[in-house]
Amino acid sequence: MNNSISGLPPELAGLELKQPEKKANDELGQSEFLDLMIAQLQHQDPLNPADSGEFLGQLAQFGTVNGITELQNSFADLATSLQSSQALQASTLVGRNVLIPGNVVNFAGGSANAAVELDSSTSDLVVQVLDPAGQMLRRVSFGPQSSGVFNFSLDDIDGSGNTLPPGQYVIRAFGRTANAEVAQSTLVQSRVESVSLARGGQGPLLNLDNNGSVSINEVIEVM
Repeated sequence: MNNSISGLPPELAGLELKQPEKKANDELGQSEFLDLMIAQLQHQDPLNPADSGEFLGQLAQFGTVNGITELQNSFADLATSLQSSQALQASTLVGRNVLIPGNVVNFAGGSANAAVELDSSTSDLVVQVLDPAGQMLRRVSFGPQSSGVFNFSLDDIDGSGNTLPPGQYVIRAFGRTANAEVAQSTLVQSRVESVSLARGGQGPLLNLDNNGSVSINEVIEVM
C-alpha cells in the first residue's frame, strides 16, 4: 500500500511511511526492561524522586526470573546429556547376562541361574522350586550364608530325581534365623537381547530373553 505523505514539497511528496516492525511476541525482554527503568529515572520528579530500593527490587526480580529460565534450560540440556549417556551404557549390555529382581526362572533342558539378596547372615539358606500352580517340586539347602548377594545354579531336577519339562518355574528363598524361616528377596538372571529408549525422559529399557523388559535402573549386577 502506498502511504505517500501529502502536503509536502514535491521532492518529499514521494516518500512512503515505513510501518514499524512488530515484535514476535509481547514479552518484556531484558533490554526493554532496562530501557523502561532508565526512562523512569529520567522522567521522575526531582522534588519527589522514586525510591531507589524499588528499582533495585524490580531489577532483582527480573534477574531472578531470567536466572530461573537459564537454569531450566541448563537442566534440560543436562537431562538430554544424561539420557544419551544412559543409552550408550545400556547398549554395551546387549548379549550379556544381568541380575534383576524376580522369582521366575526358565528351564530349557538345563540349569537356571539365580541369586538371593540376604539382608543378614543366615544359618541355612533354603530355595524352593514351584510349578506355575504353586506346587513345590524341590527344596534345596545351601547351608550357612553371610549377608549380601548369593549366586547359585539350579538344575532341572525335581525332588524325586525326575527331569522337569522345559518351561518357567517359580523360586522362593528363606533364611533360617533363631528356628524361624524368614523370606528373602530373589534375583533372576536374564540375557539382554536389545535396548529400547523410553519416552518422557525415562531411562532405557532392557529387553530380556525370558523376563520381558526392565529399566536399566533395576539391574543389580552385570554378569
